[in-house]
Amino acid sequence: MTSADMALPVQDERTMPAVVLRDLDQRPLEHALAELHALIEQYGYVVVLCSQATPEPVVRRLYTLRSLLESDRVAVFRPGLPPLGVAVLARQLRQLASCDLSPGVLASAGRLLTHYVHAGAVLGSVARLDRVPVGLKAHAKSWVPGSQFAVVAHPEPQLVKVAPGATLKGPEFSTWMLVAKGQLQTDWLTGLAKEWTSHGLRETPLPAESARWWGTGRVIEFCSYLADLSVLYQLVASVRQSTCHWCGLDVIGDLCVFCSATPPVHEPAAPRALDRRTPA
Repeated sequence: MTSADMALPVQDERTMPAVVLRDLDQRPLEHALAELHALIEQYGYVVVLCSQATPEPVVRRLYTLRSLLESDRVAVFRPGLPPLGVAVLARQLRQLASCDLSPGVLASAGRLLTHYVHAGAVLGSVARLDRVPVGLKAHAKSWVPGSQFAVVAHPEPQLVKVAPGATLKGPEFSTWMLVAKGQLQTDWLTGLAKEWTSHGLRETPLPAESARWWGTGRVIEFCSYLADLSVLYQLVASVRQSTCHWCGLDVIGDLCVFCSATPPVHEPAAPRALDRRTPA
């Protein structure tokens, strides 16, 4: 991770601790280079997750470090999820890191598991929201004092005005819900968690990048996710593996996250449907 507030607490005793590459764009290049090289020497392979709201100087520094190391053992993964969703996905990969998965399969698992993350937010304004289509009517309502909007950005865009009876389409399998509160107050999410048949609702601090991603600091971000390691492992292990023709790593799906090569023979890692009663 590139930000400490995206390193969520461990889910269980098997979850690997997160490594935070702090202030990459502010520290001397040689210091950051030495840190990343040490991680490669210690673990063999490094997968860096960052959101699409991560400042560009940080992202450029990451690619600079990877280029200077001349290594295909560093992957930079920027999924199309809001910051809290990226943090949840990172923890899922940290859970899977304790299993018998090869580095290429573990890194590829991030692209697969993204399909099972439902991420959204309650916003005090959608005037600057550009991640989800917003109609003119919603833009006009966002100027009314006290208005709130509930938005799902992934897996499919949704937007409703928060009001009695308002709801959003959620996952068709059992999950936990994680909530990160910013400069906004609402009880609406408690009802949504029940409608989405979540096992429970947990809280965490709001990532600093959330305000940039959602276009406002008046935000409560939420994310519904699979928490059980056995379910995560079953999903990943059930997908056919192939070998990357460029770097030789075993991967799942149609892209090697480390070298960005496309295996010549593969089966797409389509998301598998989960039974609604699957434990989370």
